[in-house]
Amino acid sequence: MNVQVVLVHGIRTSRTMWRSQLAHLAERDISAEAVDLPGHGSRMAETFTLDGAFTTIDDAVRDAATRGPVLLAGHSMGGLVSVAYAGSEAAPPVSAFIGASCTAFPRGAGLATYRTLARAFDSLPDRGMWLTNRVLRATIPEATRPDFAAGGYALDAQDIALGSLGALDLAADLERLTMPVWWINGQFDQLRMQERLFRRLAPHSELIVVPRTSHLVTAMRPRVFNALLDVAIATLDQKAPVQDAPRPS
Repeated sequence: MNVQVVLVHGIRTSRTMWRSQLAHLAERDISAEAVDLPGHGSRMAETFTLDGAFTTIDDAVRDAATRGPVLLAGHSMGGLVSVAYAGSEAAPPVSAFIGASCTAFPRGAGLATYRTLARAFDSLPDRGMWLTNRVLRATIPEATRPDFAAGGYALDAQDIALGSLGALDLAADLERLTMPVWWINGQFDQLRMQERLFRRLAPHSELIVVPRTSHLVTAMRPRVFNALLDVAIATLDQKAPVQDAPRPS
């Protein structure tokens, strides 16, 4: 059975952020689906809830699992929600997991500060779009720069989504991750702060830090990230059971 890939976007953006990865996987004939979480992308009119996010991921994963082992990959908020999903007591059919730019617990002073900054940014006359575009032009290659905005920015969902993350019990979820796990962080990623703790809680996991890269690792270094997807897919291919050759009649 062929490896199936499910991709979960970060906050404010949508499934369009994975365009480079979807193109790469299509070239390899790897089946992949990027989902839109509630309140984002094609579902902008909906209200973000954790239950809705889990249901979205679960529907995609269980459908993919009917065709082969599932590699689940999530970025930033999507990575945190995917950790909670993959490590849930229900043990969903996730055969491998990539968490990109998501090795920080969303709680306490850190989460409060992030929400305060996000609200201040959103209060600017253009809701911070001028500054957002300047940062993207300065850091993201031209080929992938439009991908984050292509599905629209979920500005109204941002504070609701951030507030909901505090309900996650990621420490328990991390300890239940038994599948192969890779943490992929940019060297200058603000969510690297607890990557060592994430590794201690999931001791079989691997940490990859991409040099000269910030939070948007999938778009800043798409060739590197795609190569790491290939590593995870190859790992699952090696773990797949080999069928016995048919006996001669």
